[in-house]
Amino acid sequence: MNGAVELPLGEPELAFPAAGETLVRRSVLPSGIRVLSEQVPGSRSATIGFWVAVGSRDEHPAESGHPATFGSTHFLEHLLFKGTETRSALDIAISFDAVGGEHNAVTAKEYTCYYAKVQDRDLPMAVDVLADMFTSSVLDPEDFESERRVILEELAMAGDDPADVANERFFEAVLGTHPLARPIGGDPEAIGVATRDAVLEHYRASYRARDLVVTAAGAVDHDALVERLSAALEAAGWDLAETAAPVDRRPAELALVDGRSPLTVVERPGEQVNLVLGVPGLVATDDRRAVLSVLNTVFGGGMSSRLFQQIRERRGLAYAVYSFAPGYSDAGVFGMYAGCAPKNAATVAALMRTELERLAHHGVTDDELTRAIGYLGGASALALEDSDTRMSRLGRAELALGEFADLDEALRRVGRVTADDVRALAGELAARPFSLVAVGPVDEHAFRSIVDQPETRPDVA
Repeated sequence: MNGAVELPLGEPELAFPAAGETLVRRSVLPSGIRVLSEQVPGSRSATIGFWVAVGSRDEHPAESGHPATFGSTHFLEHLLFKGTETRSALDIAISFDAVGGEHNAVTAKEYTCYYAKVQDRDLPMAVDVLADMFTSSVLDPEDFESERRVILEELAMAGDDPADVANERFFEAVLGTHPLARPIGGDPEAIGVATRDAVLEHYRASYRARDLVVTAAGAVDHDALVERLSAALEAAGWDLAETAAPVDRRPAELALVDGRSPLTVVERPGEQVNLVLGVPGLVATDDRRAVLSVLNTVFGGGMSSRLFQQIRERRGLAYAVYSFAPGYSDAGVFGMYAGCAPKNAATVAALMRTELERLAHHGVTDDELTRAIGYLGGASALALEDSDTRMSRLGRAELALGEFADLDEALRRVGRVTADDVRALAGELAARPFSLVAVGPVDEHAFRSIVDQPETRPDVA
């Protein structure tokens, strides 16, 4: 494959070879359903996912006679495993346990995915069960109440994890009032008052044919997949003869964000302070995503990264320290995480910011650039040994990016990154407003100077 392949919503059929002698095919059915597959030679298993571009950011307060849907996306993810008109929750579990398969779901900020991994011979069963769950869940009132308790326990478990708390508060601090700042799982208050009617409305509004994207990778025959999927959906009562265009992808314009917070301290007892420091990042479709991948690898992506070497190896101030850079349709973040003793918290936070400013001022060495490009190439190739990764890549390409880039194209993009590119992007990030979140036994006064704007800070040597 030479270059990325565009995925126009109006193109009914696409087929093209990809790196590793795989075959990628895409069909847009008349009903608006999109089906993508990657056939991998020699594979004996397949992973399949049912996707909708609906996540926690798409929930809304009560308005115009409609109930509030905060927390509904995650709530619905749980409920779709609780049974349909023809299958109980136990039946669904047995279907996959009986063949040694895996099935689960993930709720994210901009999508929800229900997926399964099975042997090739069991793929038709996985299609049938996932299609039944997706179209025909009953959302039984008793199950609704029992699952409310389960979700509250899940949120309580996350609330007891200071790293989870720091991460959630970091998104709030950087993204302010933007819907992406909201926690994916909802919060105890929203889950506590959620109603079945609100979740049912969310289900009916979001799980339609034109919203559905099905991706499969591994031992998969595309034509057989489309045929089986169509039969399963029609058996569930969907009218696939009804013509509809696929739902539009999200606009990629950078959002204006209000309500950022420079410093958030959550005081609680513990042996460590969990720190997250960062700035607004890049959107998912930014042309500099490859540059950001290299920057993130050099800066905090491995054991040879600058953060790891400076904070853990040379000074012994933290066990876990890294950087991360998620991007969404209209916003993104670039963050640095560390867990450390309270007495070292201010020092570690200062070191994290100083290292980013040093990268902005002095750039990367040739050795660092070569190592980062090699790391990304190897890690990407190893990840693609798993059909789960390939299935997810198809979903992200269709829902978020509008293009498919295989391993060769991804490596070409990374390989074109220069030291000047990295330095320029580091300078742009370091000039953006910083937000710091600290969770643990620490006082906020220790961090005031760390989130000052660049013009008030000393030059980096």
